[in-house]
Amino acid sequence: MERRTIGAAALEVGAIGLGCMPMSWGYTESQRSLDSSLRAVHTALDRGCSLLDTADMYGPFTNELLVGRVLKERRAEAFVSTKCGLLVGEQHIVANGRPGYVRRACDASLRRLQTDRIDLYQLHRADPEVPIEETWGAMAELVAAGKVRSLGLCAVGARAVRPARAGRAERRPAGGGPRRRSRMHDGTLAQLERVQQVFPVSSVQAELSVWSPEALEELLPWCASRGVGFLAAMPLGNGYLTGTLTPGQGFEPEDTRARHPRFTAEMMAANQPVVAGLRRVGARHGATPGQVALAWALAQGRHVVPVPGTKKERWAAQNAAAAQLTLSAEDLAEIAALPPARGSWY
Repeated sequence: MERRTIGAAALEVGAIGLGCMPMSWGYTESQRSLDSSLRAVHTALDRGCSLLDTADMYGPFTNELLVGRVLKERRAEAFVSTKCGLLVGEQHIVANGRPGYVRRACDASLRRLQTDRIDLYQLHRADPEVPIEETWGAMAELVAAGKVRSLGLCAVGARAVRPARAGRAERRPAGGGPRRRSRMHDGTLAQLERVQQVFPVSSVQAELSVWSPEALEELLPWCASRGVGFLAAMPLGNGYLTGTLTPGQGFEPEDTRARHPRFTAEMMAANQPVVAGLRRVGARHGATPGQVALAWALAQGRHVVPVPGTKKERWAAQNAAAAQLTLSAEDLAEIAALPPARGSWY
């Protein structure tokens, strides 16, 4: 697989990563299987998807334990990315950016992952009660101590900053014409400017996909101009862009899509033209809609590494194969001309 670099330290990873969250958190619980998940991680590594993305809150903790079982056997082949800064309670999630907590969280993650270093340690969310410079400074100390190789920042959640127009996502016209600024990533950009004064940011992780392209506006250019890697989260639109979900199919109560405005039966039906467009492009290349969606993300810049999540070996192999798909200028123009996704994302 093609290799891409993250940050000024030019840390190399496979062009497509593996999001491990669905194996333990956020998606259909009845379909989770430890053995199936382990096979999915091994399959991803076999095909060059070296970046394994997890977090201490996934589970909580169980996702790191799962990844650690693979790392015990194949540490040299993997680029380990995990996160700190969020605590999970019975009915709530809260941020904790206190330096002492960050240090303890890192040591706990190292134990669960069965490794002596984390390749990329990401701040999941900033703590509103703690200046982000203090949190980032504690993370920088972990680099100096040799426990962490590089630092990354996850984008502020979409619900934290209301865009100028929340009812309907807007896409930049194919001809590059003007569009209203979304403001979705203003909070993240402000955080990035602050932490850069403390210690270099190696990567930013934020949602980027065909139906959620807002990061193209300012966040991606910010990263490109500073040599910062961009981890494209949810590049398959929480599974919708694969074309395997049907309107009205329903989701189990703990699945985050059960409460998501774009996954109502009405909105899933209304957004079928987006999937149909990806399917048309894929038919010319012998590729699936999901593979086209990943190839689109790869085409947004050499600093972009899409991190699709899955818990199944089949999809891990299919996602990895998307790295071999190169979209033409005509393909990209056709995708840019697709109707913007309907339904609030916020």
